Amino acid sequence: MDFPVADIKRLDPQDMYGKIYDFPTQLREGYFLPIIAGQAEIDPAAIKAIVVAGMGGSAIGGDILRSYLAYDLRIPIFVNRNYRLPCWIDKSSLVIASSYSGNTEETLAAFAQAREADATIMVSTTGGKLAEEARALDCHRAMLPTGFQPRAALGYSFGPLLHFLVEYGFVDNQEETINATCDFLVENRKSFVVEQPTSDNQAKQIAARLYGKIVLIYAGADYYDTTAVRFKGQICENAQQMAFANVCPELNHNEIVGFDFPDWLTDKSVVVFLTGSGDSDSVTARFQITSDILKAKGVETIFIEAGGPNRLAEIFSLVQIGDFVSFYLALLNRVDPSPVAVIDQLKTELEKLH
Repeated sequence: MDFPVADIKRLDPQDMYGKIYDFPTQLREGYFLPIIAGQAEIDPAAIKAIVVAGMGGSAIGGDILRSYLAYDLRIPIFVNRNYRLPCWIDKSSLVIASSYSGNTEETLAAFAQAREADATIMVSTTGGKLAEEARALDCHRAMLPTGFQPRAALGYSFGPLLHFLVEYGFVDNQEETINATCDFLVENRKSFVVEQPTSDNQAKQIAARLYGKIVLIYAGADYYDTTAVRFKGQICENAQQMAFANVCPELNHNEIVGFDFPDWLTDKSVVVFLTGSGDSDSVTARFQITSDILKAKGVETIFIEAGGPNRLAEIFSLVQIGDFVSFYLALLNRVDPSPVAVIDQLKTELEKLH
């Protein structure tokens, strides 16, 4: 399939491609962004739970943090995508309010509840009302660079959160891991760049196979669950194409049964399995059996394997290829990968209700 590479400047005037390409630099910069210390003293031993409150692209950094540290952190990380925080939030909770714009109404509502619950609060934003509230309360905060779509600022939404947990003693120093991850991603992207022909470009090949299809992204629940959510979101927002995500083993207990009807959708669906060394032997076996079952029903399946020198690199290798795939799919769909007009319309209509 021919990609309209010559039309990139016209189809991508806001340079989403450049932001995807520069992600390793952004991730490194994000981790080393300074954390502005607030007035509250933080004792890791007194914190019983960490909550990341955010939506969309501003929440995905919290999801990756949760997945990456799932078996290393002795307290739970909960990602809250809602106006309301759980009722168990109290002074033993650390609430991280993440809103790239600083004006996300759900996150502002969660911030207010965290303040009322006397929780320790950290804020990650570029400005807006959230920055004003954080300065007034003198919260711990990271001020992010401006000029990005939230989904294109993942390095800035993830890096400061990990840095914050290191800074205050929740996890060991991650500098070596971050640098190794970013070095790997710089090398890894050479296979996905525009100049690389389709015959040697896995991202272009996968985009061609997803073109015109309903896409289902499956990953194991241990470390890569968030990569499936990210992949799905990028296809929806960048390529403006329908996609869904689920995790294994849960999907084997329900979703796998749903491929019989409507039968006319079978050959219009593609299942992408995101795999890596962090998958258990049981999940690896389930994926192969699931793929065989689906192919017997006429559903196309694709396997993408994570790579890299450490677990974080593996996670971001799947994010990286997903981002490039979504860009090439946008080219095939002949859409600008940056604007999200439907989301803007929704926000405008919601504002009328206030």
